[in-house]
Amino acid sequence: MFNKASLSTLAALFGAGLMSLAAPAHADKRTLVLSAYPIAQPLFNKLVYAPFKEKCGCEIVVETGNNADRIAKLEARRANPVVDLVLLSDFGMLEAARKGLVQPLDYGKLHNYGQIYPFARNPIGGNYAVGYTIYSVGMVYRTDKIKSLTSWKDLWSADMKGRIALPDVSTTQGPLALQMADIAWGGRGDDFATGMQKILAIKNNVVTFSKNSAQLSSLFAQDEIWAAPVARFTWAQLMKTGMPLKWSIPAEGQAAGMNVMGIVAKSKNADLAYQLMDFWLSREVQTALAMELVDSPVNTQVVLPKDRAEFNTYGGEHIASLKFVKPETLLKHRSDWLAQWNKGISK
Repeated sequence: MFNKASLSTLAALFGAGLMSLAAPAHADKRTLVLSAYPIAQPLFNKLVYAPFKEKCGCEIVVETGNNADRIAKLEARRANPVVDLVLLSDFGMLEAARKGLVQPLDYGKLHNYGQIYPFARNPIGGNYAVGYTIYSVGMVYRTDKIKSLTSWKDLWSADMKGRIALPDVSTTQGPLALQMADIAWGGRGDDFATGMQKILAIKNNVVTFSKNSAQLSSLFAQDEIWAAPVARFTWAQLMKTGMPLKWSIPAEGQAAGMNVMGIVAKSKNADLAYQLMDFWLSREVQTALAMELVDSPVNTQVVLPKDRAEFNTYGGEHIASLKFVKPETLLKHRSDWLAQWNKGISK
């Protein structure tokens, strides 16, 4: 028979059993959906997503694709968005903002905002974005073939004929190189008309108008080119060719690009998006990404050793030399640039 104490214990256990049946063993985790570029996702998972999931107790789902495809998806899901945080080029984010696909940010929610470069703060205007990485486009040349390369104008010299590559205007680096040609040759307007004219004038001197960095590596390795504008994030890859290559910062400076983060309009997890954004901008995460040569840092407190600094857009000289193409300029003129380019190259 049960005594009074036993009955009390049994009642307590029975009540606890009912409670465990009424509620799940583990509360469902919240899920943050991120839209990002496909490149280096395993490293992003290791250095950003995994530690953040441990910190927030949430899950992360990543959708990948290029700018255009991912903006199109945001637009198709406008009424009921799936993505919370989106990573795009600065001009891609401006396009998304103009379409009402991202919401203005409250920078006061980002504790690391004051640690980033001024140009990464509100980079497209309207408080729609924050920069998380930058890259430079400088000049790389063969030191055994070329004594020095100090100006973008040097690409037009007679001894460079048939020994250079330039980026196709349809690529990310294309408009950046177009801007630097325009600056070098005294262009005045934001349509880079002078730069376009000068590049098309030497089209027969160019081995190829490259579409990707792998092309440049092959051309240098096979002794087909001696010089080319190169994005800093491909410098380590080019060094593996074994050729005597040198990076030059021309007198006119280096072209620069920036990728930015924004929060999707009507995001269901905007609070988590702010937390991940702030985490991404932290000195620790920015350092880890730079050390693995994934992304150059925008956090000014990052300190890199020489063997890593060499392959990042990093340091006083590099940062001071950067010339960004304004996102609004690129959106305004890119269709005309493509039309002029295709017509000029095909002649």
